[in-house]
Amino acid sequence: MTDARKKLIRKERKENLKKYRMLYLMVIPGILYFIIFKYIPLFGNVIAFQDYNIFKGIFGSAWAGFKNFAMLFQHGDFVPILKNTIIINLYDLLFGFTAPLILALIINDITCTWFRKGVQQIVYLPHFLSWTILGGIVITQLLSPSQGMVNMLLQKLGMEPVYFMTESSMARGIVVLAGLWKDMGWGTVVYLAAMTSVSPSLYESASLDGAGKFRQLISITLPSIVPVIVTLFLLRIGHFLDFGFERIWVFQNASNTSVLEIFDTYIYKAGLQQGRYSYTTAVGLFKSIVGLLLLYSGNLLSKKATGEGLY
Repeated sequence: MTDARKKLIRKERKENLKKYRMLYLMVIPGILYFIIFKYIPLFGNVIAFQDYNIFKGIFGSAWAGFKNFAMLFQHGDFVPILKNTIIINLYDLLFGFTAPLILALIINDITCTWFRKGVQQIVYLPHFLSWTILGGIVITQLLSPSQGMVNMLLQKLGMEPVYFMTESSMARGIVVLAGLWKDMGWGTVVYLAAMTSVSPSLYESASLDGAGKFRQLISITLPSIVPVIVTLFLLRIGHFLDFGFERIWVFQNASNTSVLEIFDTYIYKAGLQQGRYSYTTAVGLFKSIVGLLLLYSGNLLSKKATGEGLY
């Protein structure tokens, strides 16, 4: 690169900094947030390779190598916990990812403006409730054997009340359905935004050619939002083992722990309640590595299959 070219690039950079200085100033808080709360805490993962002592700190604790990881893989509950985490996340990926897309396609076809907005507001509302509130509604108001709406309906039909929260066979389904109720409406936001970018002339041309609603959906709408679908799917599988502590904790009890014990709740019990910080950091690092591998593999497969990827 010639000196003249270098001077021109430096001049353009200075001009851009001056021209867009307000935009750069606006982005500084976001950058600082990620540095302070996302990147700096990464150095704390070093305690996964130590016998961490809270009084000695990171620099004073003895090194343990891969002992904590060996303890994790040799632990008697590792396989059941991994199995529960994978099964629940597969259910959530199957229904929790597809349901918002289907709902967005339905809402997008509603022509009555006031009815469409009303439906959107109703399905968005549960997202703003905490899992503590929503869990209380599900457990006490819907599934309670004495006053739950579901059991009251069953009794009117001449059936015996069902103790849903003590039935381990139903626990996973309840957790997944509760998640659908809470986040399905909010998950439609990105899809609906992507659908608004599709040119109406495409639908008009397809209609003139005799294409019905379903054919327009298959040939126009879905292909147009494939990049958005792929991006959201990749982001989701990157957090495959991170189902969420609160979502499980509010539904977990002594009767269904065998099917609802996942890595998030196990980390809380072993780390905060038992003080095994190094061991649970190793568990968390294991989850992160699995998520990174899934994200990288999924991105490669997506590029080969659809030509779209996250990066």
